[in-house]
Amino acid sequence: MLQEVWVSSPGSWALQESNSHRQGKKRCWKCRFVRTIIQHPCRRHAPRRSRKERMLRKIQICLCFCFVSGILYEISLLSSCVFSYLPMAQQYLTPEQVLNLGKSIIFLETTERLEPPPLVSCSVESAARIYQDRPIILFMRGLNNETALDMNTSYAAFSLLSSMKNVFLFPLQMETVFQETPLLQWYNQVVPEQEKNWVHVSSDASRLALIWKYGGIYMDTDVISIRPIPQRSFLAAQKSRFSSNGIFGFPARHKFIWDCMENFVLKYNGNIWGNQGPFLMTRMLKTLCNLTDFQGTEDHSCQNISFLNPQRFYPIPYPAWSRYYQVWEKSPTFNHSYALHLWNFMNRNRKVVVAGSNTLAENLYKTYCPSTYEDLIQNAKHRDLPGPEEGE
Repeated sequence: MLQEVWVSSPGSWALQESNSHRQGKKRCWKCRFVRTIIQHPCRRHAPRRSRKERMLRKIQICLCFCFVSGILYEISLLSSCVFSYLPMAQQYLTPEQVLNLGKSIIFLETTERLEPPPLVSCSVESAARIYQDRPIILFMRGLNNETALDMNTSYAAFSLLSSMKNVFLFPLQMETVFQETPLLQWYNQVVPEQEKNWVHVSSDASRLALIWKYGGIYMDTDVISIRPIPQRSFLAAQKSRFSSNGIFGFPARHKFIWDCMENFVLKYNGNIWGNQGPFLMTRMLKTLCNLTDFQGTEDHSCQNISFLNPQRFYPIPYPAWSRYYQVWEKSPTFNHSYALHLWNFMNRNRKVVVAGSNTLAENLYKTYCPSTYEDLIQNAKHRDLPGPEEGE
């Protein structure tokens, strides 16, 4: 007699005789099979839920779905994935929304000019290429809410920068920036027209407030990024025992930055260049650390703040700033540097990058901001084209 295996009860297997012993036994063998495999009652045998229970169940599922979707959305905002979709939506995002993504790289333009010159464009572009997973923000004093969205059609540099998926151009509204900081009272009392160094002083104040509120890295607009900065809390040594404020980074709400803002107001003197800038950073660092000379390419650290070697950002010191605009027999590698400060304050825009000059600055443009360099070449070609009268 043939025999076969089939399910007789939950969790057990039995040998049963064929057809003769199955007559009259109307069992849901499919249900029992599923029940045996997953140890769950068959749907047709499950007790029927009340209408209220079914409704509550649906609400729970919807809430879970919304919760999981929200988490996935937040994760996407903090990853590089978000930037692949931002070019279409960039103009609709506010500074707060972008800054709250965290880890922003912040640049400031505190003059009223609306056309970023090539060095500014190169600084922003190089940062956007090096930090592709981070927002790069250029705040400009000359922009306002009415004109911010239209500038990219008027100025070539706006089109160039706004085409980069992680670059944002925003108006610099100082009164808003200084809210909830010690700097607001100072700003309400100061008279910009009477300030000798207002462009620099207002920039010094704005960078402190922005980094304190949102965290990230501040960079001057004459800094070309060449590799990522690994430290989160750092100051950049311009030379031994002296800190720059042209590049620094801290998490949001860091006490050191708050203390700097308080000292900014307490010892304010707008007639002394740098008093609210590098001198401020240096005197505040000295209250925490016993500063010593750097040896080789080592970094210093105290109170969980890294004081980075001058080689990291200032391998060419300010007395030799013009070397960036000279031809080198062999270009330096800058293997110990994260970025290069081109000392535009010393230069005052007298020397510029000229296509085909083979200067160090031109080679840096080619490597780290190729779009800016290409735009530079195109502008040079347009200038060299003969005008209508010259062509006749």
